[in-house]
Amino acid sequence: MENYTKYKLKKADELESLLADKDHLFVIACNKCFKEFETIDEPDCGEFEQLASSLGKTLTGSARVDFLCNKNHTGKDLQDMIPEGTENIIVISCGLGIQTVADLAGKPVYAASNSLNYTGHHGMALTKKSCDACAQCYLNITGGICPIVDCSKSLVNGQCGGAKNGKCEVDGDKDCAWEKIYRRLEKQGRLEEFLNQPIQIRDYSRTNHKVIQDYVKSIREERLAGYYGGVHPSERKEYSEHIALERFPEPKTLVISMSQHLGAPANPIVQVGDTVKVGQKIGEAAGFISAPVHSSVSGTVVAVEPRMHATRGSEVMAVVIESDGKDTLHESVKPNKDLDSLTPDEIINIVREAGIVGMGGAGFPTCVKLKPAKPVDTILLNGCECEPLLTADHRVLLEFADDIIYGLKAILKTTGAEKGLIVIEDNKPDAIELMQAKVADLDNIEVVVAKTKYPQGAEKTLIKRVMGRQVPRGGLPADVGVIVDNISTVKAISDAIQTGMPLIERVATVTGEKIKNPGNYIIKIGTSVKELIDYCGGTTDDDVLIKMGGPMMGFALSDLNVPMMKGSNGIIAIDTDQTAEQPCIKCGRCVDVCPMELSPLYFAKYADEENWQGMKDKNVMDCVECRCCEYICSSKIPLVTKIKAGKNAVRGMK
Repeated sequence: MENYTKYKLKKADELESLLADKDHLFVIACNKCFKEFETIDEPDCGEFEQLASSLGKTLTGSARVDFLCNKNHTGKDLQDMIPEGTENIIVISCGLGIQTVADLAGKPVYAASNSLNYTGHHGMALTKKSCDACAQCYLNITGGICPIVDCSKSLVNGQCGGAKNGKCEVDGDKDCAWEKIYRRLEKQGRLEEFLNQPIQIRDYSRTNHKVIQDYVKSIREERLAGYYGGVHPSERKEYSEHIALERFPEPKTLVISMSQHLGAPANPIVQVGDTVKVGQKIGEAAGFISAPVHSSVSGTVVAVEPRMHATRGSEVMAVVIESDGKDTLHESVKPNKDLDSLTPDEIINIVREAGIVGMGGAGFPTCVKLKPAKPVDTILLNGCECEPLLTADHRVLLEFADDIIYGLKAILKTTGAEKGLIVIEDNKPDAIELMQAKVADLDNIEVVVAKTKYPQGAEKTLIKRVMGRQVPRGGLPADVGVIVDNISTVKAISDAIQTGMPLIERVATVTGEKIKNPGNYIIKIGTSVKELIDYCGGTTDDDVLIKMGGPMMGFALSDLNVPMMKGSNGIIAIDTDQTAEQPCIKCGRCVDVCPMELSPLYFAKYADEENWQGMKDKNVMDCVECRCCEYICSSKIPLVTKIKAGKNAVRGMK
């Protein structure tokens, strides 16, 4: 059997025959995948250009493309690549890349390389094209449509006569490959040439194509559902999804950070020795993008000083309160008018004064989000909770369904949006059933069931999945008429309106394979992470990684004496990963799974070189830090750490 690795240029005599009647050539070469990431150009393109020139051929230009078969990426740039005057396009790549260009180019496309034998993991599993790696390519005579993989019978001699209405008699859902081939060749004026070709005979002894075909098919299946990219990490929600909410015992001492939101930290407005009550404001918002902070207990202020922040890894200003155990309510905590009587501006003011921020982790002040610069028609409630292990929002859906609907109605009234959609992943059937029953009689609210996939809950991917709308690069959900809010955030809005209680507590999950007694708790803001873990029986052993948040986007904690915050949806204790980082092999899997359609492998390379302009040019600021790239990386490169370094550097660029 021939052992093709990746692809290789055809022999000189084959290329001379191929080019005999062709001129005005544009050459596209795919930078080979599965290799160490190097800056040198692939030699194949240069070799071909030299041969073509020696034959007197006119070259209109050339391009080298990473992962040519990735249609999402290639399709954006291909038409701009091809110069005027180009008559034929020569592709140097595997069969997947050749088929992709043939679909997109609108001109005759020819393969200058022999296809490959896939080994190991297939980087470009997301392409809709397929290559059997038969080492006997027919694409040059069939207009770039493969008769082996596109024809159910793998015929190489033309139609069988079994097609009906353009569909295959073997697979009624599949277009007849040979009808597509004839139509394309006829459009390119090449049909007569093809019909005069000698009969093709396939040599099955060349490579074990069946193994490769089955492998690629198994990976590709349903990978493009809803939005580009994403991964399916092990969910492990069974540890805690069935455990009802429990109110966590009130701590004796709470550390309430003044920085629990995006934007400017709140300014403390209490002093050591002051007596405070539940719901009393202790930190004033310091700007438009900021939020006030309130006491979650009644007691005495014992310190106003910098304390360690869980997610920033440094100290920030905090108010430390010694609880008196009485939970005396502050006079400001009282129900507001009923929803029908409140104006949109009054609702926004209630949300602002309650210090409500995005509770899915982002921490963006909700009052700002509720007054978008552009009109919105739809509110999406994110009940996906796509992070593995976490089940806090799941329990909120089950135990506070009416509050969620009330909060959504308040947002609809405030924004003037016509429709509210509660999006829940299909791994929460009990929550779906309950919420569907609750909204059955509401004309402007419905439940949308989304197939489980990470990072479904990210704003832009959720909008793409549910609405089919694409938030522009650097844009906001409001640019496409949508606002996205977390389930727990909406519950907090309901509390603020109905009871007058500001955001002083939240639901969080304590879970993981290394936690002795997982659970879901209603926790007061400022509670110590160490107290939470101790209450759950501690960890099973010392070889453990503690994170605030989920395993994908959570923050590793080296110090457990840090407080829970408004965006703290969970504490997890999981196995450590001691796998050593290896050099990038350019497999392209990170490109496959990036929901923002970026090329993370370049971020790792450029970060190591401190090439911050390169990172900016590759749109690093569009990264949502979902960690899909790092999760899938064969070389275990800490991509998100490098991306964060790049973002910080880009922000500092003039």
